[in-house]
Amino acid sequence: MFYDERGLKEECGVFAIWGHEQAAQLTYYGLHSLQHRGQEGAGIAVTDGQMVHDHKGLGLVNDVFTPEQLEQLKGYAAIGHVRYSTQGGKDYVNVQPLVFRSQTDTLSLAHNGNLVNAHALKSQLEAQGSIFQTTSDTEVLAHLIKRGGPLSFVNNVKYALSMIKGAYAFVILHENQLLAALDPNGLRPLSLGRLGEAWVLASETCAFDLIGATYVRDVEPGELIIIDETGMRSERFSSSVQRAICSMEYIYFSRPDSNLEGINVHAARKNLGIQLAKEAPVDADVVTGVPDSSISAAIGYAEESGIPYELGLIKNRYVGRTFIQPSQELREQGVKMKLSPVRGIVEGKKVVMIDDSIVRGTTSRRIVRMLKEAGAEEVHVRISSPPIAHPCFYGIDISSKDELIAANHSVEEMRELIEADSLTFLSVEGMVKAIGRDSSMNHCGQCLACFTGKYPTEIYPDTVLPHEKELPV
Repeated sequence: MFYDERGLKEECGVFAIWGHEQAAQLTYYGLHSLQHRGQEGAGIAVTDGQMVHDHKGLGLVNDVFTPEQLEQLKGYAAIGHVRYSTQGGKDYVNVQPLVFRSQTDTLSLAHNGNLVNAHALKSQLEAQGSIFQTTSDTEVLAHLIKRGGPLSFVNNVKYALSMIKGAYAFVILHENQLLAALDPNGLRPLSLGRLGEAWVLASETCAFDLIGATYVRDVEPGELIIIDETGMRSERFSSSVQRAICSMEYIYFSRPDSNLEGINVHAARKNLGIQLAKEAPVDADVVTGVPDSSISAAIGYAEESGIPYELGLIKNRYVGRTFIQPSQELREQGVKMKLSPVRGIVEGKKVVMIDDSIVRGTTSRRIVRMLKEAGAEEVHVRISSPPIAHPCFYGIDISSKDELIAANHSVEEMRELIEADSLTFLSVEGMVKAIGRDSSMNHCGQCLACFTGKYPTEIYPDTVLPHEKELPV
């Protein structure tokens, strides 16, 4: 995938557990397995049935928590969050879970996704006297819950969920209840599992594997899960559902060992590579993938094409983020620190470089240059997804057409810009076929908006960030 400071960014990840005496410790491990979904901040909130306690901070999970801090988070239920900011800044105040205390109760929220009507709802709530403490759209739900009136807590949550639009997987910790909700389109992944008698929820099933939990099922679009001392039950807050899980979960975001609705992510990516080889063959000597998310697709491409797969690019796993990049020369050096070509593999060879997407094109050009500097005779770029030509409003950091190379250039122009000998993208039809979701589902059960411009929800004018001049058509 991308390795420059303006590449495609991960979403957030949520984890929750109910009914375990080491809830905070297990949540810590669950967040570790979801670290790829966000590296800017992490937090855990727990309840002992009387009080909700929390700890959070900026940085990676193991930077935020110490054994002593986890020991202080005593309780039998917890929710956790790893954050990458798409709405709201990178300040500590926006790190989740968010905790809200009133005279009557305490609740905590963690959210993966993005609300497309958050700005309109905030304006309405502020006009009614609400004061927001963060710039995160997650806080909107808490205000709506408290506005529900003298209903039960569960009914207030259902009322609040009926008001928000967009992509969301919420976990909500009340003093004596754990709730989870998935938006009516199921744009974000959320799974339910068991660990002995305890219930577990996570953005990806790889979190279950780490703590030894058993996968039960995926949370359904428009479903509200309620877990308390009486057990687990399911209710609906929306009957108008149309499954449209984000295609980029299969292509890039999720870990290869996770399963999304019964489909293994590694297998899906390998199939994308196989389909890509059928659609875009090339005469070459070696196939290599851009670590890490493109490796599976590269293996599939090599298997189908008969061209040997080799580790032509190596990722340095001990390099953190490069914050100081005052010149173009140093930016180029930053890419080389994170990614290195293997000269002995690519020198004198015609190389097929597999990547999962091109967003802005900057890093693709740098990688092509590196391979040629290492002696590659030709570099043919093959992308295991269609061109990303439309903004995403559901939690991925591609909010402006101005940022997207495919929105402003033809494939041939892109090839010239990244300095490749050839460039081909996977077709939308080929992508859908390769992932292999139930073809009987409307719209194949996937969101294709960033490829096609057809959004599964209404897009509100206020959803567009200030630098976006006009709504996509």
